[in-house]
Amino acid sequence: MALPTRNEVPEELTWDLSRIFKSDKDWENAYQNVKNDINDLADLKNTITNSGKDLYEAITQMLAVKRRFENIYVYATMASDVDTSNNHYLGYVARVQSLASQFEAVTSFLNPAILSIPEEKLSDFMKEEPRLKDYAHLIDTITKMRPHTLPAQEEKLIADASDAMNTSESTFNVLTNSDMQYGYVQDEDGQMVQLSDGLYSNLIQSQNRDVRKMAFDVMYATYGQFENTLASTLSGVVKMHNYNARVHNFKSARNASLSENGVNTNVYDTLLKEVNKHLDLLHRYVSLRKKILKLDDLQMWDMYVPLTGKPALSYNFEEAKKEAKKALAPLGEDYLKHVDYIFNNRVIDPVESQNKVTGAYSGGAYDTDPYELLNWENNIDSLYTLVHETGHSMHSWYTRHNQPYVYGDYPIFVAEIASTTNENILTEYFLDHIKDPKTRAFILNYYLDSFKGTLYRQTQFAEFEQFIHEADANGEPLTAEVLDNFYGELNQRYYGDSVTPGGDIAKEWSRIPHFYYNFYVYQYATGFAAATALANKVVHGDQKDKEAYIDYLKSGSSDYPVEIMKRAGVDMTKPDYLEDAFKTFEKRLNEFESLIDQF
Repeated sequence: MALPTRNEVPEELTWDLSRIFKSDKDWENAYQNVKNDINDLADLKNTITNSGKDLYEAITQMLAVKRRFENIYVYATMASDVDTSNNHYLGYVARVQSLASQFEAVTSFLNPAILSIPEEKLSDFMKEEPRLKDYAHLIDTITKMRPHTLPAQEEKLIADASDAMNTSESTFNVLTNSDMQYGYVQDEDGQMVQLSDGLYSNLIQSQNRDVRKMAFDVMYATYGQFENTLASTLSGVVKMHNYNARVHNFKSARNASLSENGVNTNVYDTLLKEVNKHLDLLHRYVSLRKKILKLDDLQMWDMYVPLTGKPALSYNFEEAKKEAKKALAPLGEDYLKHVDYIFNNRVIDPVESQNKVTGAYSGGAYDTDPYELLNWENNIDSLYTLVHETGHSMHSWYTRHNQPYVYGDYPIFVAEIASTTNENILTEYFLDHIKDPKTRAFILNYYLDSFKGTLYRQTQFAEFEQFIHEADANGEPLTAEVLDNFYGELNQRYYGDSVTPGGDIAKEWSRIPHFYYNFYVYQYATGFAAATALANKVVHGDQKDKEAYIDYLKSGSSDYPVEIMKRAGVDMTKPDYLEDAFKTFEKRLNEFESLIDQF
């Protein structure tokens, strides 16, 4: 059946953007006003360091313009996302993207200006202008970089070289997204089709092992042809990371990256240590996969095929909203009241329609509703997506209603925790209420695969990322052979003896774009583990645990993320939260093993 056009989607199942701007004419007026005000911000450069009053007023004026800019940006992008064939709103998107670049360029003087103020003088500013207390944490995050900030002329030289320094990442993106052509594979219907990244993700889950193997072989044969080039692009970006860290007086590229969020490296070290200590649980799960699939030679192309059939559970959108509210009840009446508003006031756009962007997200701005985009299917995956995105939305709602605009957003380090906590609460709900063995097995497998794919796999990536930066810093060339050897051994250590050693999985490093992001992936793993621990506290803990969780949602970026999580009951500098997560994984693995034996 053909997807409906946007005009055919019932109005009650579309989000209401008129709460941002009543009409496009109002958007046009707001756009022009913001554009004019951005130009005026350039004048602040001449006065910002004169006094505490001038500093306060400059920051306030910049934030006020940014706040209004976000409204026009959100309206434009969301209006376009529901129908990407609409050239009118595509034009809006192009205009706001250009305006965003203009805003960044005009306000780029802020951090260097604050850093140019001597510490004693800045302290005097804070005393003479009490209102600067409102920006104390913002100023602290900037001044913490003082030891790592070069004189203005030197920083300008590095900034001017940024295009050249980013060439390796750009080359990787062009090569893998444009120039690289995959070969042909046989799909599940026996048709020969050209492989793509999206098709690969589907075929690697096929119940037909020949289909899985062919997709795997063709994918890595393609990357293998360019392996030396891809080793060069990765080496180039690692050298850039190490160079920037070195000239800015950081101990390492890892220190430089983590310091941006005020995260101590012991968070990273603790993650790697605890995951390696619990690899035996992953080995057990992989061994069970080999047993269930009845394979003598388990290969990495067998790692994603579902172990259980789809459960006899389906939900249309209305049914899913009711089920989600039941599952999220442990979070309390206030939480559910706001969920109810999101569910029933055209804040969600759920219907898959022609030219709508794929996937799902929670968006909006400080002054808007926390809008959600979905592409609904009547299955359990869509229910999980709904509670996931609602976790983001509720994080945004509590933050925006409890923090001033300056702290009305939250860093990536904590962003996925709220959404994944909701998923874990839903899993707890299902396991408390579902008795049918096959359905329980599906729910358990869903959780175990998520754990494997996030906590274990992203930590594996984090360990590889640390190796390549340390190797380069020690003068070791990052050739394809060096990368293959380390990654192949690392992969074997993670997945264990049940997986047949060797093979093209050693080349997997060549197709992971996150390795170009400079110590980013570890946050997926820490976030998943923290979410598992928090869900346990919310569902099985006392009222204080629930209140601490809601306080975390309210915190935004008002403090450093590790400190925010400590107050929520998760100290990410210590192993306890990871141990709690592994206990949950083991408990559910035990039950899954016993259920599988019954089938």
